[in-house]
Amino acid sequence: MNNFRYAVDDCGLRDLPYEGYAFTFDNGQEGDANRQCRLDRAMVNGEWSDKFPYAKLLHLDREWSDHAPIKALLNGRRDAEGRAPKMFRFEQIWVGHDGCEDVVKRAWETEDGELISSLQRCAIELQNWKGVSIGKVMRDLQKKRKRLKWLNEGGRSVREVNERRKIVKDIADLLRQEESFWRQRSRALWLRDGDRNTKKFHQKVSQRKEKNHIAKLIDERGRVLLIGIEGRVTDAMNEGLREEYRGDEVVEALNQMHPLKAPGLDGINGLFYQTYWHIVGPAVTRCVLNILNGAPFPEGMNETNIVLIPKKEPDKMQ
Repeated sequence: MNNFRYAVDDCGLRDLPYEGYAFTFDNGQEGDANRQCRLDRAMVNGEWSDKFPYAKLLHLDREWSDHAPIKALLNGRRDAEGRAPKMFRFEQIWVGHDGCEDVVKRAWETEDGELISSLQRCAIELQNWKGVSIGKVMRDLQKKRKRLKWLNEGGRSVREVNERRKIVKDIADLLRQEESFWRQRSRALWLRDGDRNTKKFHQKVSQRKEKNHIAKLIDERGRVLLIGIEGRVTDAMNEGLREEYRGDEVVEALNQMHPLKAPGLDGINGLFYQTYWHIVGPAVTRCVLNILNGAPFPEGMNETNIVLIPKKEPDKMQ
């Protein structure tokens, strides 16, 4: 049995996730003599999982056998009507595309003064546009590589050499787009960069907390327990804390945000604001300064996503 375990580890195999009754074997005995266990499994390696990322195993009902039949589904996704709609997300691979900025400008030209409605309209326009998708990138990459293979095996005329140079450049551009797509979805962003969002505002809030001055502590009987605590906030610090927020501080905070992290419900991330600040900046700055100076949050602005992350069995709550 140990040799089997070593072989599984050496081959990098893992169990396919399953649905159905946990045990696939029943010895058919009664009472304390009954034994049930999961004997029947399907094991795959990482390369196979990459080709079939939604595969799963079904434990079917036993009939005349003491073993339950198992069935592997290569596409284990539920039917479309059983899935939540796909959330919009501003894609990094759109930045620099000729049509993306035009879409943003067109959506923002109809700005009605409400930042939330402008962002929602912009997200809808971008979702309908989708100038570049990962599917198109992969298809173009496959075509380019196929053509490059033919050129590598063919002649070396001037035309073929020039075409090969262009295709190599095109492939490099497509690979950068593919890398950007997967990098945006990788949690390695957190591991590498940490959380630096809105550093400027966090510093200012921390400074404001320092102005609390406690001269003494008195218990319920009126006895002084602690006295003579020196103040930590100087007059110069207090003056700085009382200054009004400025538009350049909003820009500074924006530039400290990670471009690809934590988009809101509208799917708009920091990269969108950083790239198209010359279009959306005035409306965003006006809204942020209003809130910092005491105005209420616009309806819907403070909403967020709650995501359940499976730690053990993804379909069971403990």
